[in-house]
Amino acid sequence: MGAVCSGIGRSTDVMANVNQKTFDAKEDFPDLSKHNNHMAKALTPEIYANLRDKYTPNGYTIDQAIQTGVDNPGHPFIMTVGAVAGDEETYETFADLFDPIIEDRHQGFKKTDTHKTCLDPSQLKGGEFDSKYVLSSRVRTGRSIRGLCLPPFCCRAERRAVEKIVSEALGSLEGDLKGQYYPLSGMTDEQQDQLIADHFLFDKPVSPLLTCAGMARDWPDGRGIWHNEAKNFLVWINEEDHIRVISMELGGNIRNVFERWCRGLNEFESQLKSKGHEIMWNEHLGYVLTCPSNLGTGMRAGVHVKIPLISADERFDTVLAKMRLQKRGAGGVDTASEGGIFDISNLDRLGSSEVEQLQCVVDGVNLLVEMEKRLEKKESIDDLMPK
Repeated sequence: MGAVCSGIGRSTDVMANVNQKTFDAKEDFPDLSKHNNHMAKALTPEIYANLRDKYTPNGYTIDQAIQTGVDNPGHPFIMTVGAVAGDEETYETFADLFDPIIEDRHQGFKKTDTHKTCLDPSQLKGGEFDSKYVLSSRVRTGRSIRGLCLPPFCCRAERRAVEKIVSEALGSLEGDLKGQYYPLSGMTDEQQDQLIADHFLFDKPVSPLLTCAGMARDWPDGRGIWHNEAKNFLVWINEEDHIRVISMELGGNIRNVFERWCRGLNEFESQLKSKGHEIMWNEHLGYVLTCPSNLGTGMRAGVHVKIPLISADERFDTVLAKMRLQKRGAGGVDTASEGGIFDISNLDRLGSSEVEQLQCVVDGVNLLVEMEKRLEKKESIDDLMPK
């Protein structure tokens, strides 16, 4: 069970309980008639009535879990989830809602299915792209510290505890992983602006998807960034998850990026365990994170690839779908491509391992680059189309 802590993250519990005793569940059911997210598809009046009076051991409610999806009907570029976890127990206490959300979001992953993980880069085949086409490579994931509530629901003390636990564990890393922690509260505006401009640092959440979920409370208290001296292994503390772990570098050697990422994660977790802490993980959901979309590996392995010709082909989206890939603009999910540059990454998170998901990226990007080279020569790519 997570640590019980009174604070701003818990302030609505008493009033919610009074309202639930005063009004019938059907009178309290949210209007989802104009919504297009996974939560709205899964939540029925019957499920809501069954879950409305339940709490996790920490006091998190179903209304708190779905608030972001109620306040945000949809998104122009992605199918959002519309629900977040406030603690590790959320996924069990409110399984009647979260199980169908997870099944819908993760290609039929059922409540009886199990997840697997593999952080062994030696099992990856290939992974060194042509740098004429692949401009940069990045692998990231999230991790949560067991026994502490997640960012949508944590109190200030829990957030500060995450900061202390994580920064101390990271401070024990050696060699090329040795680095330093920089709390946001101790940075000048100029330092923050430069780190954000360099794509190293996260900014205060402004997206309604995050602010409605309560993730911007007390900003910037308890938040910060740790990075090694080369700035190619970074950890964000207390953004959307307890931590985000990122390995990146310019060029097309995603194998090298993945090796450093796996090594850093393994050494970080070893340091945590030596100090009596552990990561939220189970055989069904894999790594437990705030958003159900990131369950499993939590990994997004991506490259910025310049492919103006194949991306203009009407079959481009079909190729991506068949290779289990997704696209974004080079500036992020809400941006369009410029100059034929796309951020291409793995679509799957749950049910397959980190190595398997990265293998999809490696194989898919190799195919896209081969198609681009063919089109540059004005040759046919029909025989390269995936079945």
